[in-house]
Amino acid sequence: MVQPTRRKIIQGAAAAVGAMSVAPGLLAQSAPVRVGYAIARTGPWTGGAQVSQEPNYLLWAEQQNAAGGLSVKGVKRPIELISSDDRSDTETVVRTYEKLMGSDKVDLVLAPWGSNANFAVAPLANRFGYPFLAPTALSRRLVEMKLPYFFLLLQQPAPMTNALVDMLKANGAKTLAVIYVDDLFGLENYSALKVALQGSGISLVQDTSYPGGVKDLSPVLRSIRDKNPDAFVGFTYPPDTILASKQAKEVGLNPKFFYASVGTAFQLYKNVMTPAGAEGVLGMGSWNSKSNPAAKAYFDAHTKKFGGKEPDRWASGACWAGMEILTAAVNKVGLDRKALRDYIAGTTHKTIMGDIRFTGSENTATPGTVSQWQNGEFEVVWPQQVATAKLIPGKPAWK
Repeated sequence: MVQPTRRKIIQGAAAAVGAMSVAPGLLAQSAPVRVGYAIARTGPWTGGAQVSQEPNYLLWAEQQNAAGGLSVKGVKRPIELISSDDRSDTETVVRTYEKLMGSDKVDLVLAPWGSNANFAVAPLANRFGYPFLAPTALSRRLVEMKLPYFFLLLQQPAPMTNALVDMLKANGAKTLAVIYVDDLFGLENYSALKVALQGSGISLVQDTSYPGGVKDLSPVLRSIRDKNPDAFVGFTYPPDTILASKQAKEVGLNPKFFYASVGTAFQLYKNVMTPAGAEGVLGMGSWNSKSNPAAKAYFDAHTKKFGGKEPDRWASGACWAGMEILTAAVNKVGLDRKALRDYIAGTTHKTIMGDIRFTGSENTATPGTVSQWQNGEFEVVWPQQVATAKLIPGKPAWK
């Protein structure tokens, strides 16, 4: 057998080393993009989380993978979701994200559900340097914290309550009663409403807070009924929104304007109250399938994937817009988190919600809006430039 020369051995070794040096690069290009999040699958946050957020995370990952993977600066890589139940518990949220960003070092993170959870995790996003696009956080305090890695997609309390008061004033309302959940969401929206009412000519005839997990709102609703206000406003969570609506019907509270908050935009609200029973009810909403062709495509894809389960007409749209922004950012700048943050912060983003642009942490491009159930659809009715239907100015009797 002919023995190899020293030169050939060295050439062979060099070729092997060269092959080994290429392989990690190839592996990196095909490695999954690890995307982590915690979300409520049990506990009181579950209703909102499992309507407005996690279905959108699952749909996004499925669509991206079906197209060959997430485009990372033009290179398609599969998405691997790393998720867990936060049990509707703030401490669990914090521990989970510390692990995801600290020891697990996932490539990207997606936000948890709700103002309280996001308030707890926002400083971690800044500390670890992970961009957070939060679709269900309403908090002026989060804006004022000036956390450069944290972005709030929803319209915040001031623009939303300003739109509500503008709508009420333009349609002749003179008196208003409000109830609000005694937490960050309720307190901030109540405070913003009081500011919006200044100089409006609308007087506040009753304002009452209630604890989370309330089981009976009938005493306060009777008290409001007896004052006969033109408008009722509830800064409520999904179970409380349905409770307040059912009990308002029971006690005969049917003002000209009935506005409730989180959950009014859900298909569940229409199903529980029936389309006829929901008719004329107002709430926080900002889009529907008629808003634009991309919104229609998203609505149809969501409904098909989840067996007829529709996205809600408020935060689901913000959540999907966040996924659109994240997808475009990764395609443009890759997975470098500082570059992602800079792209998100400095770009006007085209989404199903329309243009989104951030001033600091706040989405200042999307106007405050009011929506209303009409003939089985939650229509955007205010302001008129983004409306999908005209306001019905007097709520019909409960049915």
